[in-house]
Amino acid sequence: MLTLNLNTTVPFSKSTHHFSNNTRLHTSSSALLHIPTKPSIFTRIHVPPYPFGFSSKPTFQIHCLNPKLPSLFSSKPRSQTSKPKAASSDASEPNPTVPKPKATTRQLALIFGLWYFQNIVFNIFNKKALNVFPFPWLLASFQLFAGSVWMLILWSLKLQPCPKISKPFIIALLGPALFHTIGHISACVSFSKVAVSFTHVIKSSEPVFSVVFSSFLGDTYPVQVWLSILPIVMGCSLAAVTEVSFNLQGLWGALISNVGFVLRNIYSKRSLQSFKEVDGLNLYGWISIISLFYLFPVAVFVEGPQWVQGYHRAIASVGKPSTFYLWVLLSGVFYHLYNQSSYQALDEISPLTFSVGNTMKRVVVIVSTVLVFRNPVRPLNALGSAVAIFGTFLYSQATAKKKKEAEKKD
Repeated sequence: MLTLNLNTTVPFSKSTHHFSNNTRLHTSSSALLHIPTKPSIFTRIHVPPYPFGFSSKPTFQIHCLNPKLPSLFSSKPRSQTSKPKAASSDASEPNPTVPKPKATTRQLALIFGLWYFQNIVFNIFNKKALNVFPFPWLLASFQLFAGSVWMLILWSLKLQPCPKISKPFIIALLGPALFHTIGHISACVSFSKVAVSFTHVIKSSEPVFSVVFSSFLGDTYPVQVWLSILPIVMGCSLAAVTEVSFNLQGLWGALISNVGFVLRNIYSKRSLQSFKEVDGLNLYGWISIISLFYLFPVAVFVEGPQWVQGYHRAIASVGKPSTFYLWVLLSGVFYHLYNQSSYQALDEISPLTFSVGNTMKRVVVIVSTVLVFRNPVRPLNALGSAVAIFGTFLYSQATAKKKKEAEKKD
């Protein structure tokens, strides 16, 4: 048998990581004259001694002297890039499926735990600051500012890789940043008008908005999903009617916040698919920066003339300026931290699953804030909250069943 060894440089395509082991090699006499004789440090092409093997087509194999080389051309971060599959000697043999590491589940559980804890701390100190300084537009702007500074520090110290900035990337973030701004300021307005527990009960209806808007964008859901959102609507309505601290602005603020955050989640997920090199933390960092530019000019227009007098009243109410500063600082830092954790979770799950996790988080937040602020809760109010949470459980079960059916079809 004739064995032919060719040493040549093979150009790699940026978007190609795997090479087929059953590829036809076309050469001509003129092309062979231009083959460089200098061996390449990257690859070596070897035509096996039995070129016909199990196939009637000639085959060749590409051996990389540096096994890590393909990851350099990945469009995802290295930690998210799977290792190239080994070439099989039989073209008809399917490549084995690499199972998802078990560590991913543990990491996701840790992210959810941090997300819940950080959200509790944020809600407590955010409400304390709003009780003495009822200017949600300025406080919401400061929280975005704190998150922006946090990300700039991480990027400057290289603790977090800074994504490459391009015009398409900024344009893709304009929509999610706008929806995030709407959701954030609406929630802050609601927190300033009513009890934290009431705002979160109303915001537990987020799966309803998620289903509705996802349907408008082309997704379809079985009847079980639509039926599961009915208890959520009924429970939230009962809780609103029996709420001691009911305020119309607080109610509308929570509802508008649901709309903003659901649209933010949907379009952020699409942005992650378009820019796979950007992880959840970097995505939220740039959303915070853009949202700050959206919100602060409007905050100056809405509340600016009242800030100085409000500040002096807040200091007089608290007694120590350092206490007030600490409340505001903690609200800003933990606002960014819990959103950072939520975006890391959003990297791994769908927007609908994210909404369910967000709703279950509200149960913990509602109980925690009721204990801290000792808000009065009527029996019917507690019943309405329980019905809404039970509807969320039914919703999660229905969406999980829908996902399994979709996987079977695929």
